[in-house]
Amino acid sequence: MKLEWNPQHSALLIVDVQNDYCHKEGCLAKQDLDVSMVEEMMPNLKNMIATMKEENVPIIYIQTIHENSTDSETWIKRLKGKNQTNLCRKDTWGAEFYQLEPDNDDVIVIKHRYSAFINTRLDSVLRALKIETLLMAGVSTNICVESTARDGFMLDYDVIFLSDCTAAFSREAHDMTLQTINQFFGTVATSNEVIQSIHAIPVGSE
Repeated sequence: MKLEWNPQHSALLIVDVQNDYCHKEGCLAKQDLDVSMVEEMMPNLKNMIATMKEENVPIIYIQTIHENSTDSETWIKRLKGKNQTNLCRKDTWGAEFYQLEPDNDDVIVIKHRYSAFINTRLDSVLRALKIETLLMAGVSTNICVESTARDGFMLDYDVIFLSDCTAAFSREAHDMTLQTINQFFGTVATSNEVIQSIHAIPVGSE
């Protein structure tokens, strides 16, 4: 598979890699959701971050923060009675990043809904950085990463969805999203395929 992307106009988006979503003591694991795919993903994601930094590709961390001022009635209804009221609350351990620590030159975008484009500064940041391609990573594959990827595509960004740097709470949900994204919203690739493709890009390519 030949990947068409330019590191000079691309950004790595890392969605919701936070304790409540990823840690075995986090809110979702305590609700009996399976977070085991996260551990499979993390070495690939860390390697991807290191490689993108070497290539001067911007790293953008997407962080979910929930608080009373953003909890509309419609938003709360999504839980359908489940006890997730403590999920990623402002200034809590659960909202902190999981096994990752952004550098000073990384960008952090706070979101309050599934998509990182809804009522955030993400699009402004991407336009300012002259980004054309989004390298999508994070959790969960079929909810917040997919929602962000779909909206990015709708806003005319190219999407490369990293199959081994994303994780869901079931393999079936993960695989279904990969199929949908690859068919309608972008290109699915492994982190190794993306890294290897850098060497095929002509020097000075714009």
